[in-house]
Amino acid sequence: MQTDIDPRSLIGRKAFDRDGNKIGTVDEVYLDDATGVPEWAAVRTGLFSRDAFVPLEPSELIDDGLHVPYERALIKDAPDFGVGRHLSPEQELQLYRHYNLALPAAPPPDHDFGHLAGQDD
Repeated sequence: MQTDIDPRSLIGRKAFDRDGNKIGTVDEVYLDDATGVPEWAAVRTGLFSRDAFVPLEPSELIDDGLHVPYERALIKDAPDFGVGRHLSPEQELQLYRHYNLALPAAPPPDHDFGHLAGQDD
């Protein structure tokens, strides 16, 4: 995804699966604390549903919508950790495995994943 986009500007945008079907609205954006790069988005998937975490890389921002290159069913089955708090390294590992993504290089022992965009330290 474009790294020059303010991650807070993603909040409230529509999100679409690989077939162009709307999957929901971006609820939160999570940054990698070490790099500050937007890494995950929590997408509200329905009126009485939950948030599904989706990877921002290799997703794309097209025509003001976040296009996630995965099937709707895979996205809806993503682990749900709730929103509004950091993702633990274990939770992030579950997400990498769920989406069959290559694992990032091992972070330093005190590395903290899942910093919320706009959250004060």
